[in-house]
Amino acid sequence: MQQQITQVEPRGGLIEGRHTYETITQKIASVVLGYRHPMAWYVVTAIAAVFVFILISSIAWLLIRGLGIWGINQPIGWGFAIINFVWWIGIGHAGTLISAILLLLRQQWRTSINRFAEAMTIFAVMCAGMFPLLHIGRPWVAYWLLPIPNWTGAWPQFRSPLIWDVFAVTTYFTVSLLFWFTGLIPDFATLRDRAKKRIAQVIYGVLAMGWRNSAKHWHRYESAYLLLAGLSTPLVVSVHSIVSLDFAVSMLPGWHTTIFPPYFVAGAIYSGFAMVLTLVIPIRALYKMQDFVTMKHLDWMAKVMLATGLIVVYGYLMEMFIAWYSANPYEGYMVKNRFTGPYAPYFWALLFCNAVVPQVLWSPKVRQNVALLFVISLIVNVGMWLERFIIVVTSLHRDFLPASWGMYYPTIWDWALFLGTIGFFTFMMFLFVRFVPMIAIFEMRDLLHRTDEHHTEKRGTAATPVAQAEVKA
Repeated sequence: MQQQITQVEPRGGLIEGRHTYETITQKIASVVLGYRHPMAWYVVTAIAAVFVFILISSIAWLLIRGLGIWGINQPIGWGFAIINFVWWIGIGHAGTLISAILLLLRQQWRTSINRFAEAMTIFAVMCAGMFPLLHIGRPWVAYWLLPIPNWTGAWPQFRSPLIWDVFAVTTYFTVSLLFWFTGLIPDFATLRDRAKKRIAQVIYGVLAMGWRNSAKHWHRYESAYLLLAGLSTPLVVSVHSIVSLDFAVSMLPGWHTTIFPPYFVAGAIYSGFAMVLTLVIPIRALYKMQDFVTMKHLDWMAKVMLATGLIVVYGYLMEMFIAWYSANPYEGYMVKNRFTGPYAPYFWALLFCNAVVPQVLWSPKVRQNVALLFVISLIVNVGMWLERFIIVVTSLHRDFLPASWGMYYPTIWDWALFLGTIGFFTFMMFLFVRFVPMIAIFEMRDLLHRTDEHHTEKRGTAATPVAQAEVKA
């Protein structure tokens, strides 16, 4: 027999306010099932939809006219397409890190932000996948990249890391999507049971896949969730390591270095957490979720961003050290060109954004200032994009032969495609907030039990989802 739950003040700073299981469910589910949303949601969604239209238009014009509408040339054959691909893939890393690795490490502070980060991963990888497909010039024959027997004999070159990217990114997207959907099943059942409209009951009922909150369902759910977390964990390291090999296996100055895999992974987590903060902070205020996404969560994310930012700075210093210690004139000129060449302002800007600005996060007062955290996250996102620009362009525009040197100038269509993917990402995230619980309801209920020491001692383990189901049974 279940005991009556009274309102108590949870401890630990992970949930604020006086909440019960019912108030947690009601507050989170009301965002989805409520029929009135803040005006800001409609304004941002409408603006994002305009950029989605720009994205569709730029893709259509690209398919009609060809890659000549972009600014790529010889020797800069990789331009905005690869820059944005690496940037978006990096942003998608924070979701899997928060969801999978922190779950395996039993870090309770992930609970309020994991659902949001998982959705961000899915949409960021979708944005990233557009660029390689469009960059090949003929996306309708992209299946040639797969090892499928065909009558033309155009088998892929398995020694190329570009082919490894196909398998790494598709695997990462598939596992992340399964991981995200698996975690949503209990909450879809909650929405199914609370929905008033028949169409919502049917849709959420189908998505809930027959969930009945039984002990058997919880046991199978936890097994599957843990298995997918274990599968996702190595992908965090492997995906961006393989992306870095697109550069590192070449002989170009600035690319041919063994530090690229860990350097790229740290940069991916760095930019990913910056994007999580960029999105969580305004939506947290918009829907008044300060009780669940507390200052402790923002503080921890800022600390992770600071730590990974220091690793990125170490990568910058190692690039310069390797160029000096190797005594390679081409590597030395590459560093000199970054400092004083035609793209020097962008290099100094990325150092300011990625190395100087985040150092203020050492101060607890800065980490507790929400507005300042939001500004810092925006600056870091800009800085990480500039880093990809510098890595791609400065190594290509001046290589070994001065006769082949050139300059890269992005066209309006480069910018239209890039801004269009930002609009698509924002549009999908705001649709996610509207139709899917942005915070895991059942995990917050379990967290309430774990952080409530009074009731933990009084009821033992009966408040966990599996134990609750056993009591009901």
